[in-house]
Amino acid sequence: MEERIHHWALIPAAGIGVRMDSDIPKQYLLINGKTILEHTLERFCNHSKIDGIVVVIADTDRYWSSLSVSNHKKIQTAPGGKERCHSVLNGLKHLLSLAKPGDWVLVHDAVRPCLRNEDIDRLIDNLCDHPVGGILATPVRDTMKRAGNNNEIVETIERNQLWHALTPQMFRLGALAQALETLLVKGCIVTDEAMAIELSGAIPVLVEGHPDNIKITQMDDIYLAEMYLKKGI
Repeated sequence: MEERIHHWALIPAAGIGVRMDSDIPKQYLLINGKTILEHTLERFCNHSKIDGIVVVIADTDRYWSSLSVSNHKKIQTAPGGKERCHSVLNGLKHLLSLAKPGDWVLVHDAVRPCLRNEDIDRLIDNLCDHPVGGILATPVRDTMKRAGNNNEIVETIERNQLWHALTPQMFRLGALAQALETLLVKGCIVTDEAMAIELSGAIPVLVEGHPDNIKITQMDDIYLAEMYLKKGI
């Protein structure tokens, strides 16, 4: 009998959100009576295809233990690192003690609380037989400009093949851990998991998701996320 491949979620939640002008990390700001992180985790805790979740938490975190979701049976924690990519690698190493290198891991931003269940399904279903994996993304719809000095336009960029990278980003656990560790040993900081896989020589796939899967980076994003969540996405 073929051994079952598991799907794990990894949520890096060790950031401090310096751009939010808030006294607490942005993942702990409230939307509709729950923290952003709770909304995000519910997407994975309630999803039948997700076998377990690792949440990466800063050593100085004073908020995580007060959340009821911190005791959820699917959730374990790992320590945060200096940058997001270090935190992700810490989470992957923890997962490797629980899971097989050939299992899938879905890395998702802690501050993307509006992820739709159907987008998790679409990512898993589209990539289940793919040798590398891929990411949720949306095609660029606006005209793109490249700026030079003093914000002067130096180039209009053809948008037909440009996409906005979203999360989750889904790759084989062992391959992603190896790709990240190799780059970090060299001092190369990557901004998402797909970049690490690309630099390892593999080619990820883009899976179209919904544009309401927003990342909360500014206070205005809070109000937009609140609207989306009230719609019951």
